[in-house]
Amino acid sequence: MISVYLPGTSWIHRTPVRLKLLALAVVSMAILPVHDPLVLGAALAGVLALYAALGPQGLKQVLLLKPLVFLFLIIFLLHGISGSWVEGLVAVLRLVAMVLLANLVSVTTRMDDMLDAVMPLFYPLKIFGASPKKPALAVTLVIRFVPVLLSVYASLAEAYRSRTGKRGSWRLIAPFALQALRMSENVAEALTARGGADGLVPESTANTDVQRRMLKRNL
Repeated sequence: MISVYLPGTSWIHRTPVRLKLLALAVVSMAILPVHDPLVLGAALAGVLALYAALGPQGLKQVLLLKPLVFLFLIIFLLHGISGSWVEGLVAVLRLVAMVLLANLVSVTTRMDDMLDAVMPLFYPLKIFGASPKKPALAVTLVIRFVPVLLSVYASLAEAYRSRTGKRGSWRLIAPFALQALRMSENVAEALTARGGADGLVPESTANTDVQRRMLKRNL
């Protein structure tokens, strides 16, 4: 359910996970103080070029933002009414660029690789006798769930449009929240069945265990 990984061999896929996360943090902090719509537009164009490097499947990922168009419109109008239309455009461009960039990291990174990259940040917790796996898993799930929730909202919006002919409505908030809660419960049950964060093992180790069981069966 949380597998949003887009298989590929592009240079973005081959880039180390920690470098991608570092680039995401640096770029996000760099564009936060920017108020020039031309600069933010150029940054957004650069992000779209990264998606284009993934091929047609990568460009399809940009369509995940369609359900958020209504939200972006509200943000634009609120800024325009309370401040200026330029500020509204700046806010929307900045938000779109950051969301797309975060989603790009998710779709080009396997979950186990992301978990291995995030876990060292929580190694100091071992001093207090706490496991670094749990907070690392929480951060990884948050990152991976963003595009998944976007796709869920897209499905709800498409169903609503097919029934009413309208693009979106605030009425989608309730079913979207229920879907999100149901997904979280399913993921929690799956993790509990595997022993929680402590039950997660590297993919190579898991493959080794499978091979050992198959060998025993053959013997």
